[in-house]
Formats: sequence, structure tokens, C-alpha cells
Amino acid sequence: MIKKGAILAVVLALLTALAACGGKSAEPSSSSSSGKEETKKKIIVGTDAAFAPFEYMDKGEIVGFDVDLLDAVMKEAGIDYELKNIGWDPLFAALQSKEIDMAISGITINDKRKQTYDFSIPYFESTHMIMVKQNSPIKNALDLKGKTIGVQNATTGQEAVEKLLGKGNKNIKKFENTVVAIMELLNGGVDAVVTDNAVASEYVKNNPNKKIKVIPDSKHFESEFYGMMFPKGSDLKPKIDKALKKLMENGKYAEIYKKWFGTEPNVDNLLKQQ
Repeated sequence: MIKKGAILAVVLALLTALAACGGKSAEPSSSSSSGKEETKKKIIVGTDAAFAPFEYMDKGEIVGFDVDLLDAVMKEAGIDYELKNIGWDPLFAALQSKEIDMAISGITINDKRKQTYDFSIPYFESTHMIMVKQNSPIKNALDLKGKTIGVQNATTGQEAVEKLLGKGNKNIKKFENTVVAIMELLNGGVDAVVTDNAVASEYVKNNPNKKIKVIPDSKHFESEFYGMMFPKGSDLKPKIDKALKKLMENGKYAEIYKKWFGTEPNVDNLLKQQ
């Protein structure tokens, strides 16, 4: 028979040992948690908020299709982020110098850009349209020859017009953004503006009193695809791709698309581009 005093001694010894073990395990756990908080990084996303309906300023806030999609993607990926409006040309420089971590701004994926940047899987299919005044004689892209055309500088819209009229053509007027190019059209400074179909259609829908019409020309303007852009080798790309694909498959992408464009997106075609 074991004496009560011996039992008490054993129990006290076990309690002391357990307390010691608890103290040792708790200390590294606290340190590890603190380390994670210190190293957690907020992702900085750059944009040019002058490209409605993709991103634009409304009462001091950046809003648009890209903005809603970005938010849904980041929530799906569990990433903390901040969206900054830094302008079109600075966007590319800031990404290359890694002042920002990624960019979203209706950016077309093309071979030239892929030499310098990485892109997400495509999230939007686009083509170019011609914007002209309602009484304009221009009926298609070939009619742009001999006319003065407004484009946003360093965009694929500029490249599309240069293919038709020749690079360095003096009749191609480059502007800081599409909004300024459209203002020049309204003021008679250019005969037409070439920009993305969604942007052109959105402007005409929202400004019926401006008497501007849009002209599609699928024969001379090929489809393009937008992607979110990263510095080369970014470890964000696979996380964003996974989240974006999930939203396309679970219906969230279509929900955001219909909110901004009023129609169903061709998700299958987007998924085929991956």
C-alpha cells in the first residue's frame, strides 16, 4: 500500500513539471505570433482611376468594375491590400521599381509587356471601338486615314491606330487619359477617339446629350484580354490566379460583371485563355 504522503509528493511533482512545460511552450508561441504581426505586409495595388467603368473617382473614392473584382479576389485570397490612384504612365514605372506590388487598370496582356511584367490569368475580353460625333462620315477603321485621331498615350489603342496609320503619324494625338481625348473630340480637336469598347459604350450610355456614337470594327480591331500586372517573378501571381479562377467558377465574377455591364460574361472563353 502506498502512503498518502507519497501520493501527495508525486502529484506535486507532476504539477510542477506540467507548469514548467507550459511556461516553455507559451513563450515561443507568443514570440512567433508577434513575429507574424510584425512581418505581415499590406499589398499596395496601383491604378489609374480615369478609365470608367473599370476604375474612376466618385465622391473621392475609387470605384469601378476592376475595384469590385480586386476586392473580391483579395478577400478570396485572404490578402490585406491598399488601392492607390497613381496614374497610367507612373503605374508601369512604380511596378518595375517595386514601389507597388501589383496593378489593375484595364491593362491589356501583350507580348511586349510580358517581357517586363508578369500577368494574372485574363479577367476581361475587350476590343477597340471608334468614337465619333453623330454626324461624322467615318464608318470603319479604314476611314480613319487622313483624319486626326485621339488615343491615350502608351496604350494598345495607340498601337491599334499606329498599325492603321503608321507609327509616328502626325495625325495621331496622344493624351494622358481617355477622358481628355474625348474632351478633345467634343471640342473638335480630333475627328475620332479609339479606345476600349466598354469605355466607349459606357460614355455614350451616360452622356446621350453629347451626341457621340461608337463604331465597332472587328475586322481591323482584334480581341484583347486584360490582366492584373505584377513585377517579374512575383509570388503574388499564383495566389491571385487561384482566387480569380475560383470567382469565375463559383459565379461571383459573373455577379460583379453584370453589376457593371448589365450582361452575362463569357466566362468559358476567359478560362480557355489560361
